[in-house]
Amino acid sequence: MRLDKFLWSVRYYKTRSLAADAVKKNRVKVNGDVAKASRDIIPGDAIEVRKDQINLSFKVLQVPNNRIGAKLLTLHIVDTTPKEEYDVLELRKLSQDYYRERGEGRPTKKDRRDLDDYLEEGGEDTEGIIIKGEDLD
Repeated sequence: MRLDKFLWSVRYYKTRSLAADAVKKNRVKVNGDVAKASRDIIPGDAIEVRKDQINLSFKVLQVPNNRIGAKLLTLHIVDTTPKEEYDVLELRKLSQDYYRERGEGRPTKKDRRDLDDYLEEGGEDTEGIIIKGEDLD
């Protein structure tokens, strides 16, 4: 089976074209060497994939005939990714949440409507606020 098709069939990429693009950008290594999308995969190959800013690695046990379900992955591959790689990914996610909480930033449609309702009711201090080019004074 081709490398790009294999990566798609074991659910490392959502589409085969995404898998082919990753191989083309040299993000996939087979047995330590950069490989092409057309390279044949055989049982026993060690594959390393650079995805989500970490290096995922696994060993091929069997080559599936088609795309397989997530529950059947353990029959076809063995994950050999070091635990430290997953820790780095978790740390990046936590650090991203530290700087910006979800929902902050640009107001949502609900926030805008709440603000409009507040201003229409004549909120506490509306003097000096310009709405749509008009002065409230």
